[in-house]
Amino acid sequence: MPARARPEVPTLPATASPSIGLVAIGRNEGARLEACLTAAVAMLPPDRVVYVDSGSTDGSVAFAAGLGVRVVDLDVSGGFTAARARNAGADVLLAAADPPDLVQFVDGDCVLAPGWLGMGAAALARDRGLAVVAGRVREVAPDATIWNRLIDMEWDAPAGPADAVGGIALYRADAFRAVGGFDPGLICGEEPELCFRLRAAGWRVERLAAEMCGHDAAMTRLGQWLTRTRRTGWAFAEGADRMGASPERYNLRERNRILVWGGLVPALVLVLAAAALLLAFLGSARWWVPGGASLLGVLLYPAMALRVARGRMRDRGDPFGRAMVWALLVMGGKPWEMAGLLAYRRARRAGRRGALIEYRA
Repeated sequence: MPARARPEVPTLPATASPSIGLVAIGRNEGARLEACLTAAVAMLPPDRVVYVDSGSTDGSVAFAAGLGVRVVDLDVSGGFTAARARNAGADVLLAAADPPDLVQFVDGDCVLAPGWLGMGAAALARDRGLAVVAGRVREVAPDATIWNRLIDMEWDAPAGPADAVGGIALYRADAFRAVGGFDPGLICGEEPELCFRLRAAGWRVERLAAEMCGHDAAMTRLGQWLTRTRRTGWAFAEGADRMGASPERYNLRERNRILVWGGLVPALVLVLAAAALLLAFLGSARWWVPGGASLLGVLLYPAMALRVARGRMRDRGDPFGRAMVWALLVMGGKPWEMAGLLAYRRARRAGRRGALIEYRA
């Protein structure tokens, strides 16, 4: 993607260390939030930490206030989104008389790793072209459920230049402010969208080979995984609609994969299976033609999953069994991604933004 010239950023004196502020967001995170904020105030002064609450009823606000951090109660009338919450916290930090140079965003179910802020700040100080850095996110209980394990695998992205990072990341405040922060109109996919705008403005994004935080997905049910997968479909669909016409064809490949594997192939399988049943009912000996074609359509999924698993083994070094389970669930989740895509389409036609899609009650 052709990059525009990066805005000029004042160079810090050689002896200066960038100052850091932190924004944590959450709703009814309970003990997870307590661990998150306790770790944050052990690393930063309380007045450099902002907690943005989205309607908790579990005492989260009182706990945060008791630690001495600044608390923002997000107004319910605007609808709760992670983008809106993060912007509200950043606004508080950057409106201070002595605003921080860098802003670390965390979710309330995360605990920052000791030393991460120093490593992230050093990377941003060394390279003035970087707008945001992130490190390795790890599930705190990856072996508790298969769903936790799968999320831990999802976090395992390669270090180096990246198109986007997730919601837990360290941003250069000037870059964040220059592009207007997160888009509050997005109910999901706000992080890659912000990174897209940063890159379009001439900045770069990078993942560091460093431990950044522990994350507690607490995912125990298939339904949670499928809800999260549906949210992914919505994010890809909206991203493609908004920025698919860009030179990098943002999210078009991902959206088209959903349309094929979550829509077209399942529809063909069902139509062919129905045709086979009808022919068999009518006594035709040719029922096996559409029936066989339907079976071949079904078999495309494990065949494609094998290809995905091989790529995972090659790129990330996962053992075959783990990579294959990952790949089967990725392919099996395509119809649920399609459901998210269709939900986005319905909301757009109706002129609605859509409601927050949460996999954890």
